[in-house]
Amino acid sequence: MDNNKDFYKMVFALVIPIALQNLINVAVTSVDVIMLGKVGETVLSASSLAGQIQYIMTLIFFGITSGAAVLTAQYWGKKDIDTIEKVLGISLRFSLIISMAFTIITFFFPESLMHIFSSEKEVIAEGVKYLRIVCFSYIFSSITMIYLNIMRSVEKVKIATFVYLTSLIINTAFNYIFIFGKLGFPALGIKGAAIATTIARIAELVIIIIYAYKYNHIIKFKFKYIFKTDKLLFNDFLKFSIPVTINELMWGLGTSMNSAIIGHLGSQAAAANSIAQVTRQLATVVAFGISTATAIVLGKAIGENRINQAKAYGKKFVKLSIATGLMGALIILIVRPIAMATMSLSSVAEGYLSSMMFVMSYFVICQSYNTTMVVGVFRAGGDTKFGLFIDVTTMWGCSILFGALAAFVFKLDVTIVYMILMCDEIIKVFLTTYRFKSYIWLNNITR
Repeated sequence: MDNNKDFYKMVFALVIPIALQNLINVAVTSVDVIMLGKVGETVLSASSLAGQIQYIMTLIFFGITSGAAVLTAQYWGKKDIDTIEKVLGISLRFSLIISMAFTIITFFFPESLMHIFSSEKEVIAEGVKYLRIVCFSYIFSSITMIYLNIMRSVEKVKIATFVYLTSLIINTAFNYIFIFGKLGFPALGIKGAAIATTIARIAELVIIIIYAYKYNHIIKFKFKYIFKTDKLLFNDFLKFSIPVTINELMWGLGTSMNSAIIGHLGSQAAAANSIAQVTRQLATVVAFGISTATAIVLGKAIGENRINQAKAYGKKFVKLSIATGLMGALIILIVRPIAMATMSLSSVAEGYLSSMMFVMSYFVICQSYNTTMVVGVFRAGGDTKFGLFIDVTTMWGCSILFGALAAFVFKLDVTIVYMILMCDEIIKVFLTTYRFKSYIWLNNITR
């Protein structure tokens, strides 16, 4: 597979389903934003900020599976199916423990969690209503997300598309019924959105259980591996998963901290930010698809010990990341006037949204490049610690620190604060480029 035609055919066979999955996930968030936006700014802000709890949990799951994918992609290249099934079992063990902890904490202390993200009583009260219901969906999500992400790493990407598309349809239908009170049901507002989300998560789990036992004839869903430990493999799992999970957690906490800083600047800023973030997700669906495909393709090549080909693939993926970043920026600039015209926002919130989306247009170019490097290239070769290093230094030591000072000490304008909070990806570009050219990241980690 040395020529460009074969390479791009292989890549887009992976990228298109993954990008479609990402698009569907964005659509789920967008449905909540659009429908709750019709109810009012307060519930829109509350659902967006309350959603940060699940967002952090999801990033931990993504960290677990990304660390696991470092192993599974390379063992897939080696065709060692039993080891992949063991890695799946270990991943599920961790995800179930974490989701149970999140469910318990969120159910009993929702108000304390909401205080992290907002100081407005009305927003906190609505957020509590949402969290007390939606927390029960966390356990279902933990199994579904781990299973589907492991399937991605062994090039089984279509099942996730079906699962998430079905979930979108179910979530949208029940959102409409419960939020606005249709078909004889009372109008539940933000509670309705939480109920709809929980029903959709249950449906996702039912589908993957049926698929795992009836249709997946390669990777089996063996419950014994959730409880049974291969010590050598478990140590490898910890070696690669812990840095990635901490990395994703630090990054997730960082983005949530950004939302918290913006949230404390008022519900108008929080509402504008929630729309800007959905637009960013929309603009990066292909870019994130490229990063996932990079991890799969490079990991498999390294596992097969095709080192020179892995280097060549890495360079091609870098070019693709820049192209998809530019495409994302264009999408944001096109969506910008449409979002401002269709959302029911005050003039102040509309002004914030206009500025935020302009900032986001150049932010996504850098994010596309860096994500492909860190999540795709480096992790494929077992280099899982570098991403943690640059996220801690550029986010927490730079953008968040100076963004918080700009917001709460110097009392600068919301737009200036937002620009500072979004500067970390620009700084990362120089660091990831240097790391890529060094080839320190390229290692075969199979036994």
